[in-house]
Amino acid sequence: MDIQPLPIADLLLLTPRRFGDDRGYFEERYNRAAFEAAVGRKVEFVQDNHSRSKRNVLRGLHYQVPPTPQAKLVGVVQGEIFDVAVDLRRSSPGFGRWAGAILSAENGGQLWVPPGFAHGFLVLSETADVLYKTEGYYAPDCDRSLAWDDPTIAIDWPIEGSPLLSAKDRAAPRLESAETFP
Repeated sequence: MDIQPLPIADLLLLTPRRFGDDRGYFEERYNRAAFEAAVGRKVEFVQDNHSRSKRNVLRGLHYQVPPTPQAKLVGVVQGEIFDVAVDLRRSSPGFGRWAGAILSAENGGQLWVPPGFAHGFLVLSETADVLYKTEGYYAPDCDRSLAWDDPTIAIDWPIEGSPLLSAKDRAAPRLESAETFP
């Protein structure tokens, strides 16, 4: 597995090795020992999620606050997305900064989003199937959102026009009003 640190501490892009021939390919998408060595700690995934979305759907930016923060390992098994994480840890030099990567079925990339980050993605293909493992169960009382278009964060979304958003995402607060992490 190729592990690439992104410009914000603790955020990683992981790309499995593929072995292909004229029949197709094989890749090991997750190996607990290799993954934990990459992130530098024991991780216990407790939930797998699958979302299917169409072009220009923007999901996020979502996160959970204590006592049930969530970490995510995000990948795409069909289609292509622009995947983003925003650092919400006030003690971090990266606070309020974002990093993103193109994840697709073709490149096999996965984004490790530790607790303390908001996460979201924009669908670039006709449809995309996004799978993500979570450390921490979904807890509605701890669920929070951050405005996808907050000018202080200034995410450079590769979109023309307006994205398709949920009501929750349209109403999300900006960073100045959002609940953050110490």
